[in-house]
Amino acid sequence: MSKPCLLLTNDDGIEASGLHSLIRALHERDFPIVVMAPATEQSATSMRLSLGSNLKFEERKDIADNLSKPDGPPLRMFSLDGTPCDCVIVAIDGGLEHWVPDMKPALCVSGINQGPNLSVDVMHSGTVSAARESGLYGLPSIATSLSTYQHSDFADTAKATVEVIEAAVAVLPHVAENMLRPEGSSPEITGDDINHRILSEFKQGNLMLNINAPESWTNGFQTVSLGVRWYHNAIGLSNTESAGVAYGFKAAQIEDEDIPNTDCNAVNSGAVAITPLSCWPVNHPLGLSQELLEEATKQGRKGLPIWLSN
Repeated sequence: MSKPCLLLTNDDGIEASGLHSLIRALHERDFPIVVMAPATEQSATSMRLSLGSNLKFEERKDIADNLSKPDGPPLRMFSLDGTPCDCVIVAIDGGLEHWVPDMKPALCVSGINQGPNLSVDVMHSGTVSAARESGLYGLPSIATSLSTYQHSDFADTAKATVEVIEAAVAVLPHVAENMLRPEGSSPEITGDDINHRILSEFKQGNLMLNINAPESWTNGFQTVSLGVRWYHNAIGLSNTESAGVAYGFKAAQIEDEDIPNTDCNAVNSGAVAITPLSCWPVNHPLGLSQELLEEATKQGRKGLPIWLSN
């Protein structure tokens, strides 16, 4: 296989059109792909795990046959009756080695998600959490979303995501070098300058990328920090004779603060937002410093992170 293998997952489920659009786009670029995705939609599950559950596992050859390019590279697709983080853990911690031992991934990509994962959304998102879980296990990762519910045309988002993926695999080893973190927190972060150190953090799985594509892509790429987004009136109250008093979530009024160089502003301007995130809490021994994250968020060529574009 001339190109490295990619592990794909999502939170919208293995039947989701966003995932299928990304698979088609990557397969056209000759990437070998192995998918481990939830059997059903698992949106907003954050990093929830199905502790103690007997999770049903199934190979979905029917979907793979429909999506694969004739005479293209390998495409294997599996579903798990669990959460996005369940899927990543099962894949990395033995599943791939058992089912597809010749497909050793260089990168995990989670998505394409339907809907935004901007600002505080990254705390709740199953899509982002799956990518973060991959990083915790030492596999470099990217999360990607179409930041609208107004349409489900993923073509531009897939094109943008593939461009970022190709920039990433150009600087990554063919097989992830820190998978399952055999040395724990010991591997030294190396590099002669700040960009090499950032790249080393990405290779080790300590830094991930979060991509948000706009409703209409008209403004290239921007590498930006998280913005500030407020959800107002998200809770609905009902009082019926049969159910009594009940609370539930409803469509909220969303307010994005106007803060330059943030993901909310970038997407609202028609740009694809790329946001570097620490996979670990900042006060964890492997958490990234604010200084390093600020350097990681500097733009380079074409609006990609400078450490991916030089």
